[in-house]
Amino acid sequence: MDVELTLLGTGAPEGLPRPDCPCAVCAAARGGAVRAATSLLVDGVLLLDLTPGAALAAARAGRTLAGVRQVLLSHPHEGPAMELPPGLPAAGRVADGRVLTLLSGHRVRAVPMDAPGTGYEVVSPDGERLLYLPPGGAPAGLDAERVRSEPYDLVAADVVGRPDAVARLRVAGVVGPSTEVLAVHLDHGVPQGAELARRLAAAGARAVPDGTALVVGAYRPVPQVPRRTLVTGGARSGKSLEAERRLAAFPGVVYVATGGGRDGDAEWAERVRAHRERRPASWRTEETCDLVPLLAQDGPPLLVDCLSLWLTDAMDRVGAWDDAAWEGGGEKALRARTAELVDAVRATRRTVVAVTNEVGSSVVPATASVRRYRDELGRLNAAFAAECEHLLLVVAGQALVLRG
Repeated sequence: MDVELTLLGTGAPEGLPRPDCPCAVCAAARGGAVRAATSLLVDGVLLLDLTPGAALAAARAGRTLAGVRQVLLSHPHEGPAMELPPGLPAAGRVADGRVLTLLSGHRVRAVPMDAPGTGYEVVSPDGERLLYLPPGGAPAGLDAERVRSEPYDLVAADVVGRPDAVARLRVAGVVGPSTEVLAVHLDHGVPQGAELARRLAAAGARAVPDGTALVVGAYRPVPQVPRRTLVTGGARSGKSLEAERRLAAFPGVVYVATGGGRDGDAEWAERVRAHRERRPASWRTEETCDLVPLLAQDGPPLLVDCLSLWLTDAMDRVGAWDDAAWEGGGEKALRARTAELVDAVRATRRTVVAVTNEVGSSVVPATASVRRYRDELGRLNAAFAAECEHLLLVVAGQALVLRG
């Protein structure tokens, strides 16, 4: 028998829009963008998280709570006491690691979290498996759970707030290529609609409206993560943060810093420190401009930040800043290096997200060497973008999809 999962709510504990919040996302949350606090009804017998108006939400979804035999809470519920609909058992929580078996045959195991709250693994009588995580929580001690490495059929988690939770599940092998990942506990940190869908698709996840009913384990297309992405934009536009977001739900990312170090430059050191603190601890950093060997290897995703600094290094190596050297073979050598990089991007089997800069939209540089750099970066960006399935332009912190 198939497992039916009904999402009575998909929002953060305070719902969306938040009461009395003046932010732009809350102001625009109308109609289908309104989300009640997350609550999941499993096969009509198990209610995960009791929220205000649960009975009405179930009725709107064409369901009833009359058959619910267990109500479990995943996180501390602040504010006034929850109203328990008539006929429902008292809400409670299961101790970490304990297994609860319902009369219906469903088995519920409490999964320990790294933040206050409890995750729940639910196994149906026929073996379908789903995992529900609380807001702001990621599984703790997954290494000890590797013996349970069969992929889940469905995972419902705080993908926006804790993308690293999905990364941990991927490392443990419990989120596989066919696992459906649903984003719940959705808050006002990301605009709804196309922007939310785009960010979730980058993590291999999706969101659904309140009241959606799903059959767990039924085949449906999983969002395809673009294999090669170029993120471009102006200075301080948010392009590096956008690139990092695109890989935040994946483990073992190799962050390729093409800028290297600059002795005695305190401002540059502060930039590097801020970037490092923003990255997940599971990521590894390579400080190099030798991108071709990395692209040729198999391995985890690459985040290259950035192509403009790679070009600076490439121009240094061929003496392209000097007019005589440029005319005497520097131009030909630079074009060869650029072509080699573009060929490597075309042939790579790795997931790649690269960052570059948009220059040349302002005044014409005063010197020939700077004009040369501007022109060559434009050519490099165009050639690199031609090999990418996904292309984003970041303006004032907003990502505009140019392709993909």
